[in-house]
Amino acid sequence: MTTRDQAHRRIVERGGDAGRQPVDALRPPTLPERLLAAREEKGVDLYRAERDTKIRARYLAALERGDWRELPGSVYTKGFLRNYALYLGLDPDDILIQWRAERGDNPPTEPVIVVPHAVAAPRQGFTFSPGMLAAALLVIGVVAFAAYLAVQLLRFAKPPSISVTDPSSAVSEVDESTTSYTLRGTSQAGASIVITTPGRDVQRVNAGPDGTWSADIDLRRGRNEFDVTATDPDTGKSADAPVHLFITVPYSVVQAPTLTVDQPADGATFENGAIPVQGRATNAKTATISATYLGPVPGGGQAGAAPNASPTIAPSATKRPRASVAPAATPRPPAAPVPQIVPVTEDGSFNAAIELTAGRWAITVTAASAQGRTTTITRSVAVSFKGVNLVLTVTDGPIWLKVWVDGKVDPGLGQTGRTVETGKTMIFSGTGTVEVRTGNSGGTRFTLNGTVLGALGKPGVAETWMFEPPNPPVRTDHQ
Repeated sequence: MTTRDQAHRRIVERGGDAGRQPVDALRPPTLPERLLAAREEKGVDLYRAERDTKIRARYLAALERGDWRELPGSVYTKGFLRNYALYLGLDPDDILIQWRAERGDNPPTEPVIVVPHAVAAPRQGFTFSPGMLAAALLVIGVVAFAAYLAVQLLRFAKPPSISVTDPSSAVSEVDESTTSYTLRGTSQAGASIVITTPGRDVQRVNAGPDGTWSADIDLRRGRNEFDVTATDPDTGKSADAPVHLFITVPYSVVQAPTLTVDQPADGATFENGAIPVQGRATNAKTATISATYLGPVPGGGQAGAAPNASPTIAPSATKRPRASVAPAATPRPPAAPVPQIVPVTEDGSFNAAIELTAGRWAITVTAASAQGRTTTITRSVAVSFKGVNLVLTVTDGPIWLKVWVDGKVDPGLGQTGRTVETGKTMIFSGTGTVEVRTGNSGGTRFTLNGTVLGALGKPGVAETWMFEPPNPPVRTDHQ
């Protein structure tokens, strides 16, 4: 049964409601009757429907009476009918079809407003007024100023460019007799060109108004390395990346290496055994560094433990007594360190360090070329230790360590000591004594004032060792 049939049945059953004429049971209900019946079935009055649908009650009443002229217009009426039908649970399309049928084929039409065509004004030619000319000049000035600012901003934001035109390649080789070369290139006009060579002074030239520049550089035999960059003097900005150049001057096959030793100075005295050896060589591939013991330091410079003396174990006591050491036999000269062979870098420099014990030593530096030709320089030095210099290396860690320097706990390890990992090397220096408590005596290696002592105990055994040169190490009960 359709909604229309249900409304018709209710109207027939009600017959003569107050204020209305009886409805013919054979006639289908009109649109107003359907709306009224649906609202009453919903159980709401017009004011409640007004609040729910936001449609004024006077318009809802006009819809239920079929008084279409009381409504604001057909467009609004269709909207009211659709919303009211949805609210009442009716089919909005069915309601609109019935509304069009009951309204009649010729519903009152709304007046159509005819808009008159605008009268076209006669076209006039384009003319300049003084105001327009002033405005145009102002716009041109603003645009020109903006362009100037943009150029300046780009100039300050963009670093200068740098290029080298001669030599044409980054790596080049010249004749073996060449001692100088003229670099040429381009950059920004007026830029400062900076040429840097490792181990030499920095050279500066200025680019010309057309951006070209040139600079004369000195060449040494072997490979010469240069870094070329540019700096804008106004902004201070440098080129994004310097140009790297390598110019090689070949060596003569029969030419022996040249050698210069910068460190150590001849006759220098050192207070520790790490002697730096630095210098420069040309036509050389390697530099060999060796040392020869010459004798004790005149005046009795303090040395480490006697080479032939063994560690002494003191008996356990409250005040950590140390056993005296019996006079040792005349010590043998310390063993010479193993010669070191270090490469000579492309710029001719070499750098190394050699560990020496106390005494007088002759350090020999030998530069060798690829063809086997050599050049040698010898430097005499003295090693005279002051106080205690103890190098401790953990070889089988982790190991717990605690150290006292001149009777005070080392702050780096703290009052409770600290666990140190394998491979860690620590240096302790004092004026009189250094005492070490190790949780693994066999995994701890010691070097005292340049003398390698190695491990002083057995692996896994916790021991305390006192170092007080020139006496040999002594085991104590300090914990």
